[in-house]
Amino acid sequence: MKAVEIRNLSEKELSEKLVDLKAELFHLRFQHAINQLENPKRIKAVKKDIARISTIIKENAMKNAQ
Repeated sequence: MKAVEIRNLSEKELSEKLVDLKAELFHLRFQHAINQLENPKRIKAVKKDIARISTIIKENAMKNAQ
């Protein structure tokens, strides 16, 4: 997911997406631990998406604080 797409989401959608991605990351790590993960690169992509969403949530919080 690109940052431009993420910026267009509402705060509620961002929070929901963040929870979903964290759950997906948990499942991917579990699958990786038991050697059933087909695409290990997906872990890195999900972590980057989590970071992007977290950054945008913090940016929005800073804008609202000012």
